[in-house]
Amino acid sequence: MFEARVERWLPDLVDGLAALYGAERAAALAADLVGLADEAYRARPDHLHRRDLTRMLRPDWLQDPALVGYAAYTERFAGDLHGVADRIPYLHELGVSYLHLMPLLRPRDGDNDGGYAVADYRAVRADLGSMDDLEALAGRLHEAGISLVLDLVLNHVAREHEWAVRARGGDATYREYFHVFPDREMPDAYERTLPEVFPDFAPGNFTWDDELGGWVWTTFNEFQWDVNWANPAVLREYAGIILDLANRGVDVLRLDAIAFMWKRLGTDCQGEPEVHAITQVLRAVTRIACPAVAFKAEAIVAPTKLLAYLGTGAHTGKVSDLAYHNTLMVQVWSMLATKDVRLAAHTLAALPPKPPTATWLTYLRCHDDIGWAIMDEDAAALGLSGFAHRSFLARWYAGDFPGSPARGLVFQHNPDTGDMRTSGSAASLVGLEAAATPGEVDLAVAALRLAHALVIGWGGIPVIWSGDELGQPNDPDWASEPGHEDDNRWAHRPRLDTARVATRHDRTTVAGRVFEDVAGLVRTRARLPHLHGSVETRIGPVDDPGVLVTVREHPVGRFVGVHNVTPEPRPWYEHRVHALGVADARDELTGEPLPWRHGTVVLPPYGVLWLTTPDT
Repeated sequence: MFEARVERWLPDLVDGLAALYGAERAAALAADLVGLADEAYRARPDHLHRRDLTRMLRPDWLQDPALVGYAAYTERFAGDLHGVADRIPYLHELGVSYLHLMPLLRPRDGDNDGGYAVADYRAVRADLGSMDDLEALAGRLHEAGISLVLDLVLNHVAREHEWAVRARGGDATYREYFHVFPDREMPDAYERTLPEVFPDFAPGNFTWDDELGGWVWTTFNEFQWDVNWANPAVLREYAGIILDLANRGVDVLRLDAIAFMWKRLGTDCQGEPEVHAITQVLRAVTRIACPAVAFKAEAIVAPTKLLAYLGTGAHTGKVSDLAYHNTLMVQVWSMLATKDVRLAAHTLAALPPKPPTATWLTYLRCHDDIGWAIMDEDAAALGLSGFAHRSFLARWYAGDFPGSPARGLVFQHNPDTGDMRTSGSAASLVGLEAAATPGEVDLAVAALRLAHALVIGWGGIPVIWSGDELGQPNDPDWASEPGHEDDNRWAHRPRLDTARVATRHDRTTVAGRVFEDVAGLVRTRARLPHLHGSVETRIGPVDDPGVLVTVREHPVGRFVGVHNVTPEPRPWYEHRVHALGVADARDELTGEPLPWRHGTVVLPPYGVLWLTTPDT
């Protein structure tokens, strides 16, 4: 079995290494990495070997419509790893089969960027448990049919990581693990084209370190040191880390900050071609040792650059298996703010198709802020100003625009560029937190159902952010925890509200209504092969600016999603219903026939229809 995998994936391994380090070194480096994979294969538990075989026989396992995700910080969801195991029945009720636990490998003490400043990749945070606890949890999840997803930070390590400690101690080998400069000449040259990720509290991209005696590259925070992937020793280190986590039972690795990994003077140092060669090498090593493990690219980049992370050209089918559909997320919120689908329809329709073997990760919210990635050219095509629209969205969702019911927060306002991002839970952003009357509550709950329907009905793997399934608002005390006071993203990372959990089956409560809405969408999705991740979603013609129509063509028939993004009834015209062949269809979500009225289908406020046709 191992030899067959080497034969299959060795060419990908060698080609990727040659692109990174030259053809002369590629063969020797590949032999070393195959040896590393051989050690991991021999150490891999038998039940994981069986998982490898099962998934090799079902290579589309990530595209199954029954696969639905949930993301949470361990401590905020369940206290610790043992608590997560105790909440498996809760996840089952929601229909979850893919659990993403946010960074839990041991970070530096104090401020650690929400866990993304890792001090030890081979240890779990002490307050959450141990690596043995993690392995035991993975086993429990697997028995329950749930895949375990963890973050792997690839761009940087904490200043306290052993590599950085050794570098500061004068070890020349480990100094080469980082980008270190003796003076400002090269940092200043790079800075001319580098953006700032956190301009408020971490301006610039380089930090002077007295112990190191040099300027070290720090894209995110001064305590996060960017590693030097031009050094093959760094790649080998990370290959070993991946294989170790895989043998603990991790199913999917979210490759954090993947876009930033390769540095090139005169560029923004994001998405350079070598990034995809690195991913190809790591994926080939993983496929040889443990092919049940998949990669998810965390690349929040322009739509035109995103598909490269799923594999294009020479890298097709050889890099990440999953990528975040950031454009869909942004356009959902844009539609809800404007009550108009035309910009979303134009933008989403213009996206090129992804590789059929790759899968979108769709989401309404995540742990991070929302960056308003509205492309200037897309806005201009609709007669809009990209800058003005981005500013409008930030103000709308901060509740700083007339008529807005949102209660989000402005994150990282850059006065030089005018850029503003947004923090906030889904419930707070749709107006549920601010709703003061039963009618306002009804509209906000309906808007939240609509937003989840767009994400869950798009195809790919939809991921629900913890608390959104209960309509949980922002944490009003987010700034009271040490280390959180300067980062308002903690407002939308609340601890799961146990009182709301207790009322999740009570439809007289907001939590019960939202939970059943989401669970109902998930249940319906699981029985519709039309939502298989290999199928592309296309945008239907816009007959009414308040109604977005999505169409998916599957061999079993057509899927049509109809979405009213406004708080008012809207028409869906007869000619379009007949043209799509769904005039006699029943709504898959309710089992009810189409709501015809005087020859027109009338959608209620924030109404959603999921319609299917049989294969003819």
